[in-house]
Amino acid sequence: MKLTAFLLVFLSITSLAGEITGVVKWDGNAPKMKPLKMDADPVCSAAYSGGEMARAETLVLGEGNTMAHIFVRISKGLPDKKWPTPSEPAEMDQKGCMYSPHVVGVMVDQDFKFVNSDDTLHNVNVKATVNRGFNLGMPTSMRESMQKFSREELMIEVKCNVHPWMKSYIGVSSHPFFAVTGEDGKYTISGLDAGTYEVEVWHEKLGTQTQSVTIGQDESKSLDFSFSMPSK
Repeated sequence: MKLTAFLLVFLSITSLAGEITGVVKWDGNAPKMKPLKMDADPVCSAAYSGGEMARAETLVLGEGNTMAHIFVRISKGLPDKKWPTPSEPAEMDQKGCMYSPHVVGVMVDQDFKFVNSDDTLHNVNVKATVNRGFNLGMPTSMRESMQKFSREELMIEVKCNVHPWMKSYIGVSSHPFFAVTGEDGKYTISGLDAGTYEVEVWHEKLGTQTQSVTIGQDESKSLDFSFSMPSK
């Protein structure tokens, strides 16, 4: 076998990796989030002058009661190693007087960009406990601010003191094996070696759930989750 062909075969074998996919759904009748009252700030209320009002994003469902804003991660089973930090920053925007995205993941020491796209004063009150907490005012003269989180912390609440309905969450992970669901409720975690892993899903009000799954090299496994209204 020629050297070039051997290298191609070797690389194809060593690059094999498994993945875990799934869907997170709401089970049962879902409560409807009430419209948010933004009249105190004309800039905020003007962003929804077309008739559609912003709603709290505590529970956002797609077709078939799929759940958005679920933080999914590998919580056990990974080797004890350090993964490279992404060069691209994670980002959270303040747009329409809402944080976007509502839930975001970032790796330890990865750049995190806070953006203010609104023509009004905002602030990001980052209620970290393991990392350094900070309260950053962002007037219209300050459109961006770059920050970092030096330790793993799941999850960090972010609030706006100017607009009390604004809230979001940041998951700071020591590894890249995490995802956040969109309205379709889907997640994919890829690049995994063969092994047994514990997958954890998190919701801001309903807490966490975990399931275990074993995957082979270059194998894909499906692992679904569901949340429901807790019993009183």
